[in-house]
Amino acid sequence: MYAALALLSSLMWGTADFLGGSVSRRLPALAVYGISQVAGFVVLVAVATGTGAWSTDPGYWPWAIASSVLGLVGMVAFYSALAIGPMGIVSPLVSLSVVVPVAVALLGGELPSSLQVLGILAATIGILLASGPELSGAESARPLAFAGVAALAFGGMFVFMARGSEVSALMTMTGMRVTSVVMFIPIAMIARSFGGATRRDLLPLAAVGVLDATANVLYGVATTIGLLSTTAVLGSLYPVVTAVLAAALLHERLRPVQYAGVAVALAGVLMISATA
Repeated sequence: MYAALALLSSLMWGTADFLGGSVSRRLPALAVYGISQVAGFVVLVAVATGTGAWSTDPGYWPWAIASSVLGLVGMVAFYSALAIGPMGIVSPLVSLSVVVPVAVALLGGELPSSLQVLGILAATIGILLASGPELSGAESARPLAFAGVAALAFGGMFVFMARGSEVSALMTMTGMRVTSVVMFIPIAMIARSFGGATRRDLLPLAAVGVLDATANVLYGVATTIGLLSTTAVLGSLYPVVTAVLAAALLHERLRPVQYAGVAVALAGVLMISATA
């Protein structure tokens, strides 16, 4: 069950990244991030209110706030890296954020089966390859440093999301959105603009926010019924989903290494799920 939930979260995150990337071609990242976060916020608050989840033990709040802050740090570092370095170097490095929750889980005493360990290795390598790695092109260490910060921040976010979900997955993700919106308001006031977003942009941006928020909840629930080491890997396959969607819908040509990455990642999923 947890494997299905984690894979579904990857599918939603990958689709959200594909939609967000498409809209980002005509809107600045601030508009894409802000409006999508607000959309996710509205949905999660409505669900939490409708289910009476606000009465949950507030022990999730520290993890929710920390997750949201790390998510913002990771996003800023990621975009900063992309601004000064080639995507073929930055994206694969950031995709290695999955190593953080896997390492934390294993050091914490989790014991996946031998087949699952092979699956974790295969899926991680597949994620790296599907991101289209380049062996050269970085003109300085700065983009590598930013990418490293982004990877650590996103990896830490996944760990904290799992910890908060031990109390309540729904309220941890709701708390994350509340924190994100609170942080975004002063940024929007300073910018005094949503980057030219129009009504036609609202639907795809709302879809990005709802998909991302739903994926967060599914991932959180999955971590409460399965091992973090395997759940985190299955939930981190979204770069593979984004690459496949770009090839299928935008007819972007994948490099051979990316096709190999998709195949290796799928093999890893099968090995992990075989004993799930």
